[in-house]
Amino acid sequence: MKLIITMALTLICAIPTLAFADCLESACVDVYTHDNQIIIEARKGDTSTKVKRAPRPQPSATLWFPPKPSPAPYVKRSYKPRTAKPRTYTQKVNLSDRLTKLVPTAGIAFQPQYQALTHVPVIFWIDLPQIFASRVNIIGEIVDVALRPGFIWSYGDGTIWATSDTGSPFPNQSITHTYSKPGTYAVTVLTTWNGSFSHNGMVRAITGKVIKTSVATVTVVSAPTRFTK
Repeated sequence: MKLIITMALTLICAIPTLAFADCLESACVDVYTHDNQIIIEARKGDTSTKVKRAPRPQPSATLWFPPKPSPAPYVKRSYKPRTAKPRTYTQKVNLSDRLTKLVPTAGIAFQPQYQALTHVPVIFWIDLPQIFASRVNIIGEIVDVALRPGFIWSYGDGTIWATSDTGSPFPNQSITHTYSKPGTYAVTVLTTWNGSFSHNGMVRAITGKVIKTSVATVTVVSAPTRFTK
């Protein structure tokens, strides 16, 4: 029993070391969300860089010999110092960087733009792409990020509808809503972005979501009524 516990503790303690060793061999990349932004992080260690170090200045050496007990003058001899050559050494560098990506916010459009009529469908759409794709180069690593939006419409009269469609104007409309009473309505669209990223041929899910809110005001009036015989 003690042997099994000892082996388990050994494996648990070795996990962080192995994970860090992977980052030493190649880059570790992670993509997640924070404050409704896409954060891309990359880290790479054990990158060897050769650096030349300048030689240290050497003081000049001067030797002095006392005069001999003779009338001849003494000679002061100077020696030229040796010129030191620059040395090359290898320095290990750890690389890390962080990039921030902003996803677009939807703009709500509708037809007719002025004085929509009761009991007549109002056409809605938003100006967002079906996919948000971005390629970044971080510490020499290529990371591809792809996100797709989902929408929850709230038409202001208590009606809520969820879809992944962005809609289109007339005559290709796909999102419509009919109001039964006149009034001014606040139309809200809650956009949720989910996606994945790829690095070195591996695809992983992005941790977290990006949520954006868009609001537009729609004025609806009563349709004129005519009596005919």
